[in-house]
Amino acid sequence: MIKKIVSTTFTESQSQIKSNTFDYKTVVICITVACSLSIIKYFGDVKFTLDILQSFHFNSFANSFEELTTFNANASLYRLLYWSSVVSFFYLVPAIVLIKFVFKQSLSDYGLQFKEAFKDYKLYLLMLMVMIPLVLYFSQTESFQTRYPFYNISKGENVYPNLLIWELFYLIQFFALEFFFRGFMLHGTKQTFGFYSVFVMTIPYCMIHFGKPFPETIAAIIAGIVLGVLSLKGKSIWLGVAIHYSVAIAMDICAMYQKGLL
Repeated sequence: MIKKIVSTTFTESQSQIKSNTFDYKTVVICITVACSLSIIKYFGDVKFTLDILQSFHFNSFANSFEELTTFNANASLYRLLYWSSVVSFFYLVPAIVLIKFVFKQSLSDYGLQFKEAFKDYKLYLLMLMVMIPLVLYFSQTESFQTRYPFYNISKGENVYPNLLIWELFYLIQFFALEFFFRGFMLHGTKQTFGFYSVFVMTIPYCMIHFGKPFPETIAAIIAGIVLGVLSLKGKSIWLGVAIHYSVAIAMDICAMYQKGLL
């Protein structure tokens, strides 16, 4: 089934390539991707943002920000909500502005369509059958337990509704991520790279996993390719969102179980 999907997608995408034509859209998209990832990397960090606020003498705002993300009883939650908000904003807003007002295209051309979005659901089930046992195995390792659950509940912190609030923001972040990589970048560059846009997109997607456990980073390469092919074939990111979020929830649950939090 996977071989058939790849073969069909390759044939379809190759017909879309425009030869000997300068494609400004691909240039704009690649620069936007680089800028968005750079901003997320630095401004998604609470300490970096706090230093910037203080350097510009926004002392009142800096103090409030530090109180909320450092000293508050729910500081760990607020740090994550801040990070996910920065990520979601810079994955979504620049891309949507470019698509709607510069490229003057529909968002459905970039993976946001529901028509036949889940027609390859069998592959979704297959991926879960492969990933869940791997998650269960690696959840026993020290590197995994150091990193997960992503939301580390501090002593005295409210589990509910904090955990539910975080999982909602986590979902939004995954939607934004899928749209950014498998929607905006992939579908925005396929007229230049064709099927190979999957592999171009996979490079920065893999790199955002640097700092996570090594097996997860390697798995991100495989996931990037598979989800990219699915998006290119189905012209939709929704199956990728479902896969990504399902695995992420499984990772958090397994880590919490290993730590005796469940």
